[in-house]
Amino acid sequence: MQPAPTASQRQIIYTGRKIQVATDLLTTAEGRQIRRDIVLHPGAVVILPVLDRHQIVLLRNYRFIVEDTLWEVPAGTLESGEEPHAAARRELAEETGYQAARWHYHGFIYPSPGVLTEKMHLFFALDLTPGSAHPEADEHLQPVVVPLNTALDMIRRGDIRDAKTITALLLWDRFYADLLLPAPRC
Repeated sequence: MQPAPTASQRQIIYTGRKIQVATDLLTTAEGRQIRRDIVLHPGAVVILPVLDRHQIVLLRNYRFIVEDTLWEVPAGTLESGEEPHAAARRELAEETGYQAARWHYHGFIYPSPGVLTEKMHLFFALDLTPGSAHPEADEHLQPVVVPLNTALDMIRRGDIRDAKTITALLLWDRFYADLLLPAPRC
């Protein structure tokens, strides 16, 4: 494997509400210069709300950028200086109204590491208590209780197209459901 190029210069081209766009000038081990465009993102949280062994909470979320209503798990951008667990609690309450008594942190995933610095911190929220949702003014979302098997079928059929949601559901089903919610003993 060749040595990784080193960044020699970064220029911020655009600063928006949540992101910055930059151009990095990289130098390879051979001294060749390469330009890369990068979207700088503060990071986000992704939460799978688990009601019980058989039911989870998803959102019907209209996404202006793709002009479509998607099935998604609750998620949101980290505020400046905010810890991921605090952001997860905030986003769960805002988007679904639920509060969780128990949390499990999976770690983080990179949604698109070829162009985006965003780290998505993935949480499973358990022992939920319902409440009133308070989405932001520009959010058009509806929390829906969905059987886990139905959600998995929705992935197979292509009805769930959001990558973070697919990741959270498959991780839950494959690795965490039995670990965090063991089957009752008979």
